Amino acid sequence: QVQLVESGGGLVQAGGSLRLSCAASGRTLSSYVMGWFRQAPGKEREFVAAISRSGGNTIYADSAKGRFTISRDNAKNTVYLQMNSLKPEDTAVYYCAADFALRSDYVAENRGAYDYWGQGTQVTVSS
Repeated sequence: QVQLVESGGGLVQAGGSLRLSCAASGRTLSSYVMGWFRQAPGKEREFVAAISRSGGNTIYADSAKGRFTISRDNAKNTVYLQMNSLKPEDTAVYYCAADFALRSDYVAENRGAYDYWGQGTQVTVSS
């Protein structure tokens, strides 16, 4: 079992930045692909970014490319999402998720691939 706890959300003005963190316990994160997803009110949960076990491979949703950066520190069992140039449409609850992977370069953007989820952290971007 992996327990995930997100933090770092909050209220920020458009154009601002936030850094989300996802701390894991129960298992070492180095065995897991890690992803960030978000869900706005009335919408489906959508993929934002993912990072391979080694950190050497990342993928982003088109909406996140050029503005968001996913990273991980396996020694600290933590994954991060640096969000810059935030827009009101980025307002959502952000979730981190973990997917056990055998390959070190594997990444996934399919929500169904992830086995473990955090409780989410609210990000609100005002215009």
